[in-house]
Amino acid sequence: AEEIEEQEMPIGVGTIDCVENGDFCRAQRVLAFPTLRWYQNKEPVSPDYKMDRTVAALVGFAQRKLEMDEKFKNWKNDKKATKETTDARARAMQGRPEHPGCQLSGHLMVNRVPGNFHIEAKSKNHNLNAAMTNLTHRVNHLSFGDSMTDMNQNRKSKRVLKQVPEQHKQFNPIDNNLFLTKQFHQAYHHYIKVVSTHLNMATSGDYNSLLTYQFLEQSQVVHYDEIDVPDARFSYDISPMSVVVFKQSRKWYDYVTSLCAIIGGTFTTLGLIDASLYRVFKSKKS
Repeated sequence: AEEIEEQEMPIGVGTIDCVENGDFCRAQRVLAFPTLRWYQNKEPVSPDYKMDRTVAALVGFAQRKLEMDEKFKNWKNDKKATKETTDARARAMQGRPEHPGCQLSGHLMVNRVPGNFHIEAKSKNHNLNAAMTNLTHRVNHLSFGDSMTDMNQNRKSKRVLKQVPEQHKQFNPIDNNLFLTKQFHQAYHHYIKVVSTHLNMATSGDYNSLLTYQFLEQSQVVHYDEIDVPDARFSYDISPMSVVVFKQSRKWYDYVTSLCAIIGGTFTTLGLIDASLYRVFKSKKS
């Protein structure tokens, strides 16, 4: 609510206790707790919010809702709107972009040892041939350690990351990359090398220190037998070594030494020039 008010967004945020207001919640068909729901013109807009419950994610969701409402507010008066545009509006108002595949988001707690996680087709409610699954996927975001979204909102993290060279910011190198497979029985496997990175941008103390994780990634297409189920696999290995990025200021005596070297070099050069001129003019007089 504070972030909404700070950005002056034209929406309100409210809460209700469904234990004390059970009749109201039953009338609104609230079946789980907590439930996050968007209301527009006093009417609920389905589906309920089921994405990340962070301030950044909630504010982004509200901004997208407002942008879509602004985009489609005059469509009711447009008699030439086709059925396709009407369906697209309905999908947009539901917060679900047109996409034939699954969308996954979340966090995994992993040990500091080599491991993997993989994605494959499986459903209790659908009858599907998992071996014929197309494992084309887009990685919108993948990182290790604290979320980069949360870090960018933290003042300390922003101050530290601003001073770090670009070559040491490999926190999410495969973001927004599409891994396309056009044939059956094949899928991309990703091999990730994770390196812990200590960012120390302070001359003293640890006020400007930050622990992050960079990684390098290689991907290749793996072919499966017809009876095997393909999966998008992410194998990671934690490096036993760490990278330390630190900022080192120049000491005062380095400055004095450099200044003396400049003065000494200038004096020596002028002495050589003077000796050369003296010899030239002396030879002419003689």
